[in-house]
Amino acid sequence: MNSQVRGGTRWKRFALVMVPSIAATAAVGVGLAQGALAASFSVSGQDFKVSADQLVGEDLIQYGGVAEGHDLKGNPQHHPVTISGFKKATITNMCQSLVTPVPGLGNITLQLRTGHKGEPAVASNIYLDVAELDADAYFEQLDIGVAVGDSSHATKPQPGTVASPYAFSQRAKKAVLKNVEQKAWATTAGTFSLPDLSLRLIKDGPSCY
Repeated sequence: MNSQVRGGTRWKRFALVMVPSIAATAAVGVGLAQGALAASFSVSGQDFKVSADQLVGEDLIQYGGVAEGHDLKGNPQHHPVTISGFKKATITNMCQSLVTPVPGLGNITLQLRTGHKGEPAVASNIYLDVAELDADAYFEQLDIGVAVGDSSHATKPQPGTVASPYAFSQRAKKAVLKNVEQKAWATTAGTFSLPDLSLRLIKDGPSCY
């Protein structure tokens, strides 16, 4: 997946790109909460933190790749990542944050929370470009070393990505990740329902972990 620069102001440096048209935040929040929109989270030239109490995913496919994009000056960037795809995922108490120093204002934390009031967030055809991951993991029907793009698996590789035939890959019918802490360069989903969505900009605020 390609991260893209969305505008040139300092404020947009830490803006989450939630839909290609960059609709107003309020409208996007309502649409995502109702499961009506496709979702894409990415940050120009920066990774972001994500935590969750639990992620339960169906039809996991996981393989190595490279996240390609540009920084705010237009310079190309390449980041090695593990791409994790799920046909469906339910996420309990999800937090996503990015801390950015802004001249004249100090550190500003963009913080998104959802699924923290009893109803989990639900995503379909979700892909995560992960740089770091810590969690307690459980897998069912795990198959390590499967060829990426194997037609027998329900979840296909992320469109537009090219995986090396020598890269590590695996799949599983079900994956349960608890106490999740990860750094990611991008997240995309066919649909993403975010109940009780809370989006805040906090001066000197904490990150998710």
